[in-house]
Amino acid sequence: MSLLPKSVVITDDTMREGLQIESADIPVEEKLRLLDALGETGAKVISIGSFAHPKWTPSMACIDEIAERFVPKPGIKYTAAVFNKRGYDRADSYYPKIDVRGRKFRTNVELCDSFARRNYNRTQAEQIAGLDAAVAAASEAGAEFGAVGLGNPFGSNFEGPFSLAQRMELLDLLVGKWHAVGIKVNRCSFLDAMGWNMPHEVRETLEAIKERYPEITDFHMHLHDSRGVTLASYYEALKLGVREFDTSIGGMGGCPYCGNGRAAGHVPTEDFVNLCHELGIETGYDLDKLIEAAAIAEEVVGHPLWGHVSKSGARPRGDRRYPANMPFVETLEEAAHFRKGPEVYAGQLSPWKDGDALSR
Repeated sequence: MSLLPKSVVITDDTMREGLQIESADIPVEEKLRLLDALGETGAKVISIGSFAHPKWTPSMACIDEIAERFVPKPGIKYTAAVFNKRGYDRADSYYPKIDVRGRKFRTNVELCDSFARRNYNRTQAEQIAGLDAAVAAASEAGAEFGAVGLGNPFGSNFEGPFSLAQRMELLDLLVGKWHAVGIKVNRCSFLDAMGWNMPHEVRETLEAIKERYPEITDFHMHLHDSRGVTLASYYEALKLGVREFDTSIGGMGGCPYCGNGRAAGHVPTEDFVNLCHELGIETGYDLDKLIEAAAIAEEVVGHPLWGHVSKSGARPRGDRRYPANMPFVETLEEAAHFRKGPEVYAGQLSPWKDGDALSR
């Protein structure tokens, strides 16, 4: 049975997920221009970047300058990626302008030991060994609920596929640590940097978690689009009532540690918003402004991005329907007539002549 939610929270991760894999030479002014454009789209949550060491993530070396200079827009929660206490403290110094405090009561473990070593410089065993201290600190701070995250739950470019049994075994370990101090877990994140997700595996995993742990009511999906099926995986999650998703303008994004680089990609924000709107799900986004932001993003990074709706527009209705006698449209530039007007295909070859059926 479909449990489509009435509304969703879509965190646009362009500034972090997208720009972390792009050139480190993009000027701060251009990044601020893009962040400002994203703030006009109706986004409710925007990640401004990553408080990571610049040696390992050179494109984020300017994160403090961005944090200091950007002007927040009303109604938007600005957050950032943090990977350790030092990163958390740096980001938290900008509170409330930047809010990462919801991440204090969360425990994450990678299913892939190789990725844990490559991305976090810690083994999976070291991540597990740190769980007790993290949960104890949350308990002492008065946490009412805990949150857990499964890193690369579906498979690994280095270690191969992971089974549902392996996912549930790790989830049992994580949840058990919280239960041991008397705290229930109400949130679970899927963090799939290597893009191994498949729609049927996303569905079976969500169903298994819901059955075993009905206390987990909130799910968060951060699935990369390495194999081109993640929009379908998000659709399966929607049908099970999931409300929190991460996306990136134009599908911009990737991971330097997974072996795919920019090819890991992400779900284009504009494509997912379009899907939600067609399903009658509220997002808060203005799709036209998202498309304009995608055009700005292409200018900022200096190359075409991978979104579809930003190239072809939403399904045209009403006065947005195309004229039946329009001439040929071939290039991406000409296809942008839905936002730029008919002048972009002026002069193109047209088979229609006065007196033809289409001209009457």
